[in-house]
Amino acid sequence: MWLLLAVTSMISAIGGAHGLFGKLVPKSPEANMNISQMINYWGYPSEEYDVVTEDGYILGIYRIPYGKKNSENLGKRPVVFLQHGLLASATNWIANLPNNSLAFILADAGYDVWLGNSRGNTWSRRNLYYSPDSVEFWAFSFDEMAKYDLPATIDLIVQKTGQEKMHYVGHSQGTTIGFIAFSTNPTLAKRIKTFYALAPVATVRYAQSPLKKISLIPGYLLKLIFGDKIFMPHNFFDQFLGTEVCSRELMDRVCSDALFIMCGFDRKNLNVSRFDVYLGHNPAGTSVQDILHWAQVARTGRLQAFNWGSPFQNLLHYKQRTPPDYDVSDMTVPIAVWNGGHDILADPRDVNMLLPKLQNLLYHKEVLPYNHLDFIWAMDAPQEVYNEMVSIMAEDKII
Repeated sequence: MWLLLAVTSMISAIGGAHGLFGKLVPKSPEANMNISQMINYWGYPSEEYDVVTEDGYILGIYRIPYGKKNSENLGKRPVVFLQHGLLASATNWIANLPNNSLAFILADAGYDVWLGNSRGNTWSRRNLYYSPDSVEFWAFSFDEMAKYDLPATIDLIVQKTGQEKMHYVGHSQGTTIGFIAFSTNPTLAKRIKTFYALAPVATVRYAQSPLKKISLIPGYLLKLIFGDKIFMPHNFFDQFLGTEVCSRELMDRVCSDALFIMCGFDRKNLNVSRFDVYLGHNPAGTSVQDILHWAQVARTGRLQAFNWGSPFQNLLHYKQRTPPDYDVSDMTVPIAVWNGGHDILADPRDVNMLLPKLQNLLYHKEVLPYNHLDFIWAMDAPQEVYNEMVSIMAEDKII
């Protein structure tokens, strides 16, 4: 993102820039659409719901009740819930063409597909009690996403579909909150048929991403730099990068490198014609506290609750002086895992530390060329991951 900012500043300084970096590639209209519009654009039905969490956050979640194939059969379909990662949103699952986007593939395979949005992102920035302009609104991390967001969302899905059990697909932080929720909330865990973990993250001890460098910055200094509210919200400037800079024929290399520098390089597997869509919706924002929590995980090498900064504060929150650890081995939900061999966020060494802790590991595959974003955007993701996922789901398709 910082590289993209530098590139844009350079173009602005030169002035005009029309024709300088090549003609504009035709823009994808989805870059400026909301989630329902993106779904409808490709001819799929969509529904939108508000989820109200126990602590007052209002989350926007979306549904693709059926696909374009066999759409005449409108009976109950098995439910799949997709949960995005850090700084992302539900758009990650629908940002490619229908034959390359997991949400559309699942809908066409006969599933009732639900797309979650974590608190604080573009589509979940409301609260019953606090304004998003307040510090109080942003006092959350992935702790609260696991404790409040996931149970509330799954409860609503059960209510709307009448189905008590569903498949859960998580990417990156979406796997983290799954690990936490399903290991600490047995009632919730019973509602999950199978957990499909893409680029799973429980520790970041070996992560090589520049994002890990944030862990070297003292918390007070990080707050001085970024404040104590939102971290990397989506705004008009990001859309400008996607539609006016990265869509230029000669700029796709620069833009892809800027995206990959955070997550690992596999440029040849990315559809560069979709840059305007990717950057039209990413980053979607999170709280500075969420980033502080990840910095804590990086420093300690452990998956534990947020450290509130003093023994007294921790006593208030946890009834103990230090934040409790989350034990992934307490999770009994059946799980299938896909990780990337060139992922610098979910490093293979961290994944190898995680696998022995999974009590009910059904399947594991390391896709050697993959980086962190390939699991949601790679052109060959259907062949490497999605088709296998659908096959595993089909073995337990009876509602």
